[in-house]
Amino acid sequence: MPESHAHRRTALRDQLRSRGLDALLVTNLLNVRYLTGFTGSNGALLVHAADEPGAEQLTVFCTDGRYATQAVDQVPDLPHVIDRASDLAMAARASKDSARHGHTGYESQHVTVDGLDALASSAEGVELVRAGGLVEQLRLVKDDEEIEALRMACAAADRALADLIQHGGLRVGRTEREIARELESRMLDHGAAGPSFASIVAVGAHSAVPHHRPTDAAVHAGDLVKIDFGALVDGYHSDMTRTLAVGPPADWQRDLYDLVASAQAAGGTALRAGASVREVDAAAREVIERAGHGDEFMHGLGHGVGLEIHEAPALSKTGEGTLSAGMAVTVEPGVYLSGRGGVRIEDTLVVRENAAELLTLTTKELVVV
Repeated sequence: MPESHAHRRTALRDQLRSRGLDALLVTNLLNVRYLTGFTGSNGALLVHAADEPGAEQLTVFCTDGRYATQAVDQVPDLPHVIDRASDLAMAARASKDSARHGHTGYESQHVTVDGLDALASSAEGVELVRAGGLVEQLRLVKDDEEIEALRMACAAADRALADLIQHGGLRVGRTEREIARELESRMLDHGAAGPSFASIVAVGAHSAVPHHRPTDAAVHAGDLVKIDFGALVDGYHSDMTRTLAVGPPADWQRDLYDLVASAQAAGGTALRAGASVREVDAAAREVIERAGHGDEFMHGLGHGVGLEIHEAPALSKTGEGTLSAGMAVTVEPGVYLSGRGGVRIEDTLVVRENAAELLTLTTKELVVV
């Protein structure tokens, strides 16, 4: 909605003024979308830091002629410029009004060396200042509109997995590829624009490979089946992993599942505003380490989700920072026994002041199909 995008731009202006910047040239398309709602493949935004009445009109959006009509619908509240070289056009606009744009930031983490040379040539009379990560810092904490999109994405994934199980999609003889294709199709049936990422379906010994790619390997009785997948709704990604058993699980499989479930519960309990990302990772990791499987949990506990499937913050042993209410993250411990099988259980949650809000609602009891 235009109101939420305007609010985000206002928050960005506060950051610009605190950094002594007159403007920010936004060229990363996801950041352009976050600040305007524009979903096309070419666009740039020149956000001015001024906050006096009418200053919003100093902020200008640019795209090319292919998206002129779309831009009217999606970005109704800003002036438009139509130019194929959107980033250079916005740099040139700053140059034409260099008195107002003397110190203009650019997204240094997204601009190449050659790209910076081109921007500098277009922005004559303007000092281009490295300002990487300013929009991403705002994106860390999700607003109500974003959380609702995440909630819908999680619901689409939950329903797709339920349908897959209910209609016998996980059965002996089916291949990993067949299961992945059906699951992704069912997410579309439940309102997803597509999958969040290429779905992971890993059967038997493949379940011990954290990021296994589906193959023609078939399900056998006695297998663990690890499914890591998500749905994309309104540009926002869900992420969930469930590990299921085909037929009655062996003792070692149930023990492994119970261990990972205990670690996942500990991580979820530790997830609260003010907690450090390392503290949350440690809460889950210590459960697995005490059981003697620390070496088999070789990745971080989780990551942020939103307009990207992997974004800040990182919940890991080497992560930095503390959590704030409104951050959306995954909690996904796993233990992987090479040559035998593995278990990962993952949820998408929203950090709150006390208990985190769970968005992925599929049961975490061991499902036997």
